[in-house]
Amino acid sequence: MVLGGERGAQPFAHLGTPLEGLYRAILVVFLRAKDRFVVHLRPEDVAAELGRGADEALVAALEKLVEWGNLRADADTGRVTSVEDFHRKRFLFQLTPQGHAAEQAIALYEEVVGQRGALQSVALADIAERLAALEKLAAQPDPDPAQAHLLLLALAERFTSLADNAQAFMASLRRAIDFSDGDVEGFITYKERLIDYINRFISDLANSGARIAGLLVRLEELGHERLLLLAARREAADAVPDGADAAAGLARAEREAFEAWRNRWRGLSGWFVSTSGHSSQSRLLRQSAVGAIKQLIDAVGLLNERRSGRSDRSADFRALARWFAEAPDDASAHRIWRAAFGLNPARHLTVTGATLDAWRDAEPDSTTPWAEAPPLRISPQLRKTGAYERRGRQAKIRSRAEEKRHLRELADREAAETAEARARLCTDGPVPLSALDVLDPKVFRLFLALLGDALSARAPGETEVRTITADGSFEVRLSPVPDGGEIRVRTEDGVLSGPEHLIEITDLMGTS
Repeated sequence: MVLGGERGAQPFAHLGTPLEGLYRAILVVFLRAKDRFVVHLRPEDVAAELGRGADEALVAALEKLVEWGNLRADADTGRVTSVEDFHRKRFLFQLTPQGHAAEQAIALYEEVVGQRGALQSVALADIAERLAALEKLAAQPDPDPAQAHLLLLALAERFTSLADNAQAFMASLRRAIDFSDGDVEGFITYKERLIDYINRFISDLANSGARIAGLLVRLEELGHERLLLLAARREAADAVPDGADAAAGLARAEREAFEAWRNRWRGLSGWFVSTSGHSSQSRLLRQSAVGAIKQLIDAVGLLNERRSGRSDRSADFRALARWFAEAPDDASAHRIWRAAFGLNPARHLTVTGATLDAWRDAEPDSTTPWAEAPPLRISPQLRKTGAYERRGRQAKIRSRAEEKRHLRELADREAAETAEARARLCTDGPVPLSALDVLDPKVFRLFLALLGDALSARAPGETEVRTITADGSFEVRLSPVPDGGEIRVRTEDGVLSGPEHLIEITDLMGTS
């Protein structure tokens, strides 16, 4: 009696199941038994290896693996001593080819994913030595095919190991650079050792890389493809005959092997030899390693700053930005803003009623010079005694609703005037300065600011200039007009004179 078969096999079905750990442990037991040349295992043998009893859960797991095709079950009649034993289900379990292949694939996947990689200075020396031996061989009129093949195989093996490990190391280095909140002293010591390790490899790569690049160039001058062809012929000699024409099959196998060796050689040459417009992989690796050292040093510097108690303002602002982004509503965001910046209205300073009346009548705006604004009169009682309020019961806080409404009206009016000035300044393509309508004082002041930004951005020797204002709201293009003469613009603030220019003003805020 045999259970399990090749049809419908699902050797990866145990992955992701609730009992994945038990299934994997059972299959590892069968893999180890296979390494010891043990073919069959009984449930009690598996239980002994796992250090548990041969209970119903283990037997059910074995039967499930048989159902998926990982194991094969054969009737166990070797220890039958009675009719009852004969009728009782007793099986010998064996790892199937599908199950064995699946476990090998899983092991390879875990090895590749968990590989940290390394920077192999020894591999660089080995590659150089093998290339030197190939150079001597290429100089011979009749090179030995076996020696050439073995040297190329060893060279390919060491180069593949070097490239794969370097790639894995640089990929895992990002995790090593990330700041850790664990043992600070151990963290800094590890970073220092890692920096020394990368420095040593960079030095070895610079020295050995130059030697390897020179050997590759000399080998190509001596005819490296002759050695590759010898290795390809030696490999093709062991090819299995395919088809009626054995000679054609041999020639095809030789061509395929030769193309494979040429591809490996191109990869090796591209790793160490730079060409016009393309840097070698070794140079790019050195640049990445140097960049990694800088990041490691920055990480250690940041850690030292945190240990010394210095404020990390950028981290504070990032945390504050995250709080704003996670705020459930606008009211919560406003509360965070008030708590973070504390820009609350001051109530400890009180002005007199005459001051409020004077400000309300004058209606000053943001453009009013401070010398022309109404004075801010404060009771002399504050200067004499240090306290404005009289002795006794504290006065009630005065409602500022009317003043706030007045300020909002002023702000709205100023915003409308500014928007109107912006709209009047925007041009539909380049226009002469003399054609601009800038007689209004507000428009003229905004125009002067834009003209100043454009002129200050002009480099020596340039004629046309294009710039964006500091607030990012306008783009200004300015170019002189040959033989345009001088313009004069009369405004309430004075007369603006200068050479004629073409100007183009674009509102980047989209309000025009």
